[in-house]
Amino acid sequence: MSGPTLSDARALLNRVFGHADFRGLQADVIGEVLEGRDVMAVLPTGGGKSFCYQIPAMLRPGVGLVVSPLIALMQDQVAALRAAGVAAARLDSTLDRDARRKQLAAAREGRLDLLYVSPEGLFAQGFLDVLEHCPIALIAIDEAHCVSQWGHDFRPDYRALGQLADRFPGVPRMAVTATADLKTQADIRTQLRLEHARSFVASFDRPNLALAAERKGARPQDRIVDLVRARRGKSGIVYAATRDHVEKIAANLQALNIPALAYHAGLDASLRAERQHRFQEEDDVVMAATIAFGMGVDKPDVRYVIHADSPKSIEAYWQEVGRAGRDGETAEGFCIYSAADLRRAVMFANQSNAAEQVKAVQIRKARQLFAFLDGLTCRRAGVRRYFGEENVEPCGVCDICTSPPVSIDATELAAKAISAVMRMDQRFGRGRVVNHLLGKSGDELDQRYASRSTFGIGADQPEALWRNVIEHLLFEGVLSEGEDERPTLSIGDEEAVRAIFRKERAVRIREAAKSARRSKEDRRAARAAKDAVREGFEGADAKLFEALKSWRRETAHANGVPPYVIFHDATLAAMVRTKPADLAALGRVSGIGEAKLKKYGAEVLAVLIAGC
Repeated sequence: MSGPTLSDARALLNRVFGHADFRGLQADVIGEVLEGRDVMAVLPTGGGKSFCYQIPAMLRPGVGLVVSPLIALMQDQVAALRAAGVAAARLDSTLDRDARRKQLAAAREGRLDLLYVSPEGLFAQGFLDVLEHCPIALIAIDEAHCVSQWGHDFRPDYRALGQLADRFPGVPRMAVTATADLKTQADIRTQLRLEHARSFVASFDRPNLALAAERKGARPQDRIVDLVRARRGKSGIVYAATRDHVEKIAANLQALNIPALAYHAGLDASLRAERQHRFQEEDDVVMAATIAFGMGVDKPDVRYVIHADSPKSIEAYWQEVGRAGRDGETAEGFCIYSAADLRRAVMFANQSNAAEQVKAVQIRKARQLFAFLDGLTCRRAGVRRYFGEENVEPCGVCDICTSPPVSIDATELAAKAISAVMRMDQRFGRGRVVNHLLGKSGDELDQRYASRSTFGIGADQPEALWRNVIEHLLFEGVLSEGEDERPTLSIGDEEAVRAIFRKERAVRIREAAKSARRSKEDRRAARAAKDAVREGFEGADAKLFEALKSWRRETAHANGVPPYVIFHDATLAAMVRTKPADLAALGRVSGIGEAKLKKYGAEVLAVLIAGC
């Protein structure tokens, strides 16, 4: 008898999960596994990786063994599968001996479709021996980037998973992950002994994501509040590096009557579960969290992710920001960064127990992230190039594309700043170095270096510009910053320094932004114009889109509801594209039901007619 086919898989997808067909590379991956062959799949966050192993496991005889790194992730996936009527179970440290015995008995007797286990649990004494007496449909290694020391979340326990090839010969094995650059992909194949497996690597592009990044100003907390307040009524995540920062952000938002919750590993497990459930169920909750939150949280309508502190790598950034807009609708990602964030990332890497080679990789990845954040090229294109994609085009909707920053040639300024650090014997922090460049001699320590040739050579430039130059050199790794409470500047990359001195390496930085604050109306108009660009509108269509959003905002305020409750952006965009002239035509626009047509139809038509 022939085995299950892709037609069987599609029928199962529709019957159990309610989807008409597969997306992207899902069908290709599933077809390969149904044929009994090994696979490596790199599919971006929201790309439906779990279906790639869940559906073959349900169709093939035996139980699908899924190796997953987090208990919370296993709990969420098993709960979702059981809710869909799938026989799924997990084995983790929260289960007692009797529960584990029952789950293993169900696996041996063929009563389970999927069994989730951590890598630590998999290699617990005698467990593999027990599994050898179970019919195994497939072995899926989720978050497979954890196997690689070149990845952003290396876990030594994952290295041992390659031995599964010997323990379970003939069983198809899968490595699945959302974020892996070319070097990490190669390491995954080697470590998991998947050298002959077919690779399926989807594009890392997320066309619905509009990205922006900016340096932290003097009051970063106020900036976070402004960003969230401008999106009141929408569900979002604000990531911060520490528990204290998470609590502070949540408190600031709560003080403005924004439904915000704090989530971090220091909270009781039951409280974390309660807050995660509320975030999943409610439409307007903002979760302030450390990176302990997010993995396995499949909330489709998260409309924005804000990084109040920078993540540790481009891989981590893309995985975390990808938790917005999983429904395919427009979503936003903001990152607020500073040289202090980079210093923290370098400190954490140096203080870890990892091998020196791994520490060097982590530091390099951190510097790549900051060079990306502070760069002058399209955000999404930069991420795609980082992951090895070629011939990528600018996205047209990120902050770089919609408001291209003006850059200046700072090569000579960089050489002066580096010289000042050297003439000051690499003993001082940014403040004293800047004062030295400006010719300011405050105390006796400053005056001791006033005779050096670099004293006052930057007096013709403003202080803010010198701070900008030094931060850029830190992001690029040309300068390095110590890890003490009062960090000192030193030479980082000596070869880069020599290239800058010889003018073989150009340094370009952003021109300082104007300090004058725009009015609330100007900022609102600018946001509306940017939204119009994201939807592909210009000229009269852009103005019509802005008019519809203005009407929606006023209507939402009058009704005491968030704007998206009136109409989603996609519905407003469809109105602009189709320009319905009567109620019947308006009723055919996706997202407008009978009740909304009756309630808002005449008002919408008036806006459309006035704007056409």
